[in-house]
Amino acid sequence: MTGGVLVEGVERVVVLRANALGDYLVAVPAIEALRRAYPDASVTLIGTPWHAAFLAGRPGPVDDVVALPLVTGLSTQKSGHLLPVGLLERLRERRFDLAVQIHGGGRHSNPFVRSLGARVTAGLRTPDAEPLDRNVPYLYFQHETLRFLEVAALVGATTADLEPRITVTGADRAELAAALGEPPPGLVAVHPGASDPRRRWPADRFAAVADRLGRPTAVTGTPAEKDLVTETVAAMRTPATPVLDLSVGGLAALYERCALLISNDTGSRHLAAAVGTPTVGIYWCGNLINAGPLTRADHRPLISWTTRCPTCGVSGVDVTADRCEHDPSWVSDIPVEAVLTQATDLLGR
Repeated sequence: MTGGVLVEGVERVVVLRANALGDYLVAVPAIEALRRAYPDASVTLIGTPWHAAFLAGRPGPVDDVVALPLVTGLSTQKSGHLLPVGLLERLRERRFDLAVQIHGGGRHSNPFVRSLGARVTAGLRTPDAEPLDRNVPYLYFQHETLRFLEVAALVGATTADLEPRITVTGADRAELAAALGEPPPGLVAVHPGASDPRRRWPADRFAAVADRLGRPTAVTGTPAEKDLVTETVAAMRTPATPVLDLSVGGLAALYERCALLISNDTGSRHLAAAVGTPTVGIYWCGNLINAGPLTRADHRPLISWTTRCPTCGVSGVDVTADRCEHDPSWVSDIPVEAVLTQATDLLGR
């Protein structure tokens, strides 16, 4: 991709990316590229409290995290959440040289980034968003990692490393050991949850694949997904271990010890891939464009080509259409045999 000109005299870089786990992980290659392009600069991430907890003391491109509370258009889509009084003033006092927006189209985020007072701003822009000093057009159907690398390239930062990598720490491994002990050899994890119910493959399908693989199995989920994890474990003919209470770091340590993760399109699949674990992912076709794995040696996406809501028929590929109120699975047409074939192939290497 075309590279821009490096910004001279950069000592402090700030990056806005204040959302969920998978959203952060697809941005890691761009943040790494910024780190390499400006090796003597500090890199601050404007994120959320989970970023601060997960990245504290973890090797990587981020030096420190400013954790936003709920702020409409930045750290939440819910209305009515304003910037805390004094936050912008405190950020401006840090005198950032370069502010990078990789948070979306920019309608809310570009005014915020401009208000930080950095010498140079760069980022994404839809036609209705304020311009930054250097801009990349935001068009919805583009892989997020490549989108963010285009932004990094605006300020002279490039890389050939497209898949993110995360370091598992001793604290992560200690948390795993305290919670679950020593994982058995050949462990397979399945993750039946996803924040959007339309991205969820049926729980009994995950159970069927795990049973047929015949491996020790962990079923992972967030505390909010307890019922889904319980349903998956109950549907299996062989015993499985439910895992609900690990931190993101502890979950990374678990996935590091797994031979394979089978997952919906969610942050857990990105996390497992980032610690070097092969994955089989269940993807709706539109989400594959934006967030699927970019390589196939270790990562196998299974794709649903459903393009309309199974309940009302509204289009899922028309970016101007409103989201309907229905939540059926848009990926239930992916057969067990297809997932089993890819899982068996990865485990047999």
